[in-house]
Amino acid sequence: MRVGVFHFPTDYGIDPAELAAALEARNFASLFVCEHTHIPVSRRSPFPGGGPLPKRYAHTHDPFMALAFAAATTKRLRLGTGVCLVPQHDPIITAKTIASLDQLSGGRFEFGIGGGWNVEEMEQHGARYETRFKLMRERVLAMKALWTEEEASFEGEFVRIEPSWCYPKPVQRPHPPILLGGETDLTLKRVVGFCDGWLPRAGAGFDPAVARDRLRRMAEGVGRDPASLSITVFRAPPEAAALDRYRQAGIDQVLLEVPDLPRDEVLSLLDRLAPLTA
Repeated sequence: MRVGVFHFPTDYGIDPAELAAALEARNFASLFVCEHTHIPVSRRSPFPGGGPLPKRYAHTHDPFMALAFAAATTKRLRLGTGVCLVPQHDPIITAKTIASLDQLSGGRFEFGIGGGWNVEEMEQHGARYETRFKLMRERVLAMKALWTEEEASFEGEFVRIEPSWCYPKPVQRPHPPILLGGETDLTLKRVVGFCDGWLPRAGAGFDPAVARDRLRRMAEGVGRDPASLSITVFRAPPEAAALDRYRQAGIDQVLLEVPDLPRDEVLSLLDRLAPLTA
């Protein structure tokens, strides 16, 4: 089981390039970064975690730029979005960005995706809350076509791409792994329908063995090989005993939280977490 981290890369926190190098030096497997393009001041959408919206949500770097700098200072570290809000991204531009990042990093990118919760944020991108998952699916399928077809095209309700050349292609074949965040049965249907892995959050009552069994049953129900679908657990508990249970349950990867703290505090935290990678 791989042990990585997730992090909000902010304009006031540790530099993503330095964080990545520090993670690789301490044998962590991956760095996943969160994103919000912007936060509308209206704040109509309540924060899902309750209470005021944390400062980091309005101060994130662009995830692909942050990961590009992280790639430049590392050789082995996997680089992921956790998560990219696909309904807020043009699929052609995003496909090229991801393919470029995957190629220039030597095939190290993992595409964690989600539909988003901030209604006013997505509306300013022309997306609607009620149809965001349909839009997400079409954009992902369109990106798959752009990554795998020499003359790519796509025709859907929301996305239309005439036959086009789009290069570079990703190093990873057929494309970087696509991991969908969420915990519901609808999430799992989408995972087995058009993704390569599941990215659930380790909330209260999360059982890794139950999670693995849920994904297995859902995959078998549509004729997919469960072994072809990975599970990466977001915000896993930073405790050796808990991670042993995840390992025994067949979880592929866990992401520990590295908060938006100053450089020295982050490096000290990584030193404390590093024994968990063994």
